[in-house]
Amino acid sequence: MRASPSVPWSSTEAEALPTLYVDADACPVKQEAARVAERHGLVIVYVSNGGLRPSRDPMVRHVVVPGTADAADDWIVENAEAGDVAITADVPLAARLVEREVHVLGPTGRAFTPASIGMDVAMRNLKQDLREAGEIKGYNAGFTARDRSDFLQALDRTVRRAMKESKD
Repeated sequence: MRASPSVPWSSTEAEALPTLYVDADACPVKQEAARVAERHGLVIVYVSNGGLRPSRDPMVRHVVVPGTADAADDWIVENAEAGDVAITADVPLAARLVEREVHVLGPTGRAFTPASIGMDVAMRNLKQDLREAGEIKGYNAGFTARDRSDFLQALDRTVRRAMKESKD
């Protein structure tokens, strides 16, 4: 019997489990992601330009990258492997990860998939062009309790699927 759900049976089992990557600088669901990772015994990696409180939990890793524009994105793409799980609101990063067969969720629980990512990128680019032309405002909807709940459910489903696929 395992001593704790956050401690894998062996290093071989830990290597077979997916890793959870969080694009952490502006992520509103860091704590929720940590709870799901702990429940499933996954390593969680927060990647940011700085400013995160370190954790004593050996399953939590913090990676601080230089303050350049896409440094966190580049680090995640270089380190995530097929079957891992990532959380980001950054559509171009999501597209790069989907291409690498990583399971990707937005902070509201919306999945970025091979079937949806083309439209996601197109809509993001269209909205950016419209904002730059002054045709629309750049306001984002507020993050709600419902968004948080939807995220938790979606992340739990996604992690279970990723873990099942890693055993197959």
